[in-house]
Amino acid sequence: MKTVIIKYNAGNTQSVLYALERIGTAAIVSDDIETIQSADRVIFPGVGEASTAMAYLRERALDKVIAQLEQPVLGICLGMQLMCTHTTEGNVDCLGIFNTPVKNFGDLPQKEEHPLKVPQIGWNKVYDMQSPLFKNIPNETYFYFVHSYYAEICEDTIGVTKYIQPYTVALNRNNFYGVQFHPEKSADYGELLLKNFLDL
Repeated sequence: MKTVIIKYNAGNTQSVLYALERIGTAAIVSDDIETIQSADRVIFPGVGEASTAMAYLRERALDKVIAQLEQPVLGICLGMQLMCTHTTEGNVDCLGIFNTPVKNFGDLPQKEEHPLKVPQIGWNKVYDMQSPLFKNIPNETYFYFVHSYYAEICEDTIGVTKYIQPYTVALNRNNFYGVQFHPEKSADYGELLLKNFLDL
């Protein structure tokens, strides 16, 4: 099986690569269009700023390439957010694969007596998991998060958590999947989720 991690101007490709190595899967990190299109599985990770990332993808026509892929694709963190319709981070339109916008936690009303920090950093439990992506992963399993922006709950939502309010942490539409948390940093269940994706 040929697994490709999309290379672009957002970090975190190496940690995903190492996580795949830990579960016995070799992967290629590439921004070459033909390499991405010929993959059996594509992973679209990212840690960075959305508008500059979208500009980079558009300059290289990777935005169109990703949206037209027919094999299983997994977006992680920023990668998942860039697969949504629009983000307030830089006020930019994204790939439009998942039918939901991305917004900033800082714009939500908070309780003055218990203000929550933005970004959300740390472990949080995921529930309402509804996908083969979560095979053999118990409901309310904890995963690791680092983010200031969140996707709203929509018809593509397959996993939810709560930070200030409930929001989407996993999405699926056809062959496209996305997770807001970092499976590569989420210990055994994170690695199991990556295995489940490779087995789709």
